[in-house]
Amino acid sequence: MHVGYATGVTLPYFLRKDGSVGPLAFAHRGFSLDGLENSMAAFRAAVELGTVHLETDVHTTSDGVLLVFHDSSLDRVTDSAGDIASLTASEVSAARIGGIEPVPTFDELVSALPTARLNLDVKDWNSVGPMAKAIEKHGIHDRVLVTSFSDRRRRAVLKLLSRPVATSAGSTLTAVFALLGPVLPVPLARKLLAGVDVFQVPVRYGLFRVVTPGFIGRAHRLGLQVHVWTINDPAEMERLLDLGVDGVVSDRLDLLKEVLVRRGRWV
Repeated sequence: MHVGYATGVTLPYFLRKDGSVGPLAFAHRGFSLDGLENSMAAFRAAVELGTVHLETDVHTTSDGVLLVFHDSSLDRVTDSAGDIASLTASEVSAARIGGIEPVPTFDELVSALPTARLNLDVKDWNSVGPMAKAIEKHGIHDRVLVTSFSDRRRRAVLKLLSRPVATSAGSTLTAVFALLGPVLPVPLARKLLAGVDVFQVPVRYGLFRVVTPGFIGRAHRLGLQVHVWTINDPAEMERLLDLGVDGVVSDRLDLLKEVLVRRGRWV
């Protein structure tokens, strides 16, 4: 077994659907070649392809309904317009992703796909309370990973939960680890990253390459996983898996599946 696949398995979230450890395949906003991102059709298609790990985002309407949606407004991907935070759930329900699919509520996603494990990016402060409340309501602590570019926002969700969930480092902690990791004493690194289970990162930020053998090795020595987004090229998937990353986030779950099947790593 590759050493990179043996980290972060103390939480059920990081196990594959057969209970084994190994590279995780994340469907980025579900799987749709027709641009129906974050729709129930896309999430079902991803599960039908064989993954249980779905990457998605949450926003909250003006009347407190938690939605599964990436953008703060409906403008880019639906046939409607307006900021979600200023619209009621009823108003959002009239919108159609790609002119076809309704915007799912979080409750709908959790109920429709009871085996799915959700990578949840909390996009705004308005969603902190509703996100924590929804996790508690459904009792899905083992099925979620809470993330945010804001470490403060991520921690705010965690403080409202009755028990731990998987969580990834935000931008600030990731930057500190990427830049200072080689010289950070291990005790200090552990203190800074207390409660963090994984780094979810792009291959590079601008000219700075984040995902290197050194970055992965340092993370693994701290017992942390490394997931890389958003990788749609099979050759790059192969390269990253060879480096020992623990998860790949992709719009092209079909191509990622082919890569993992060839490597004997698809469940």
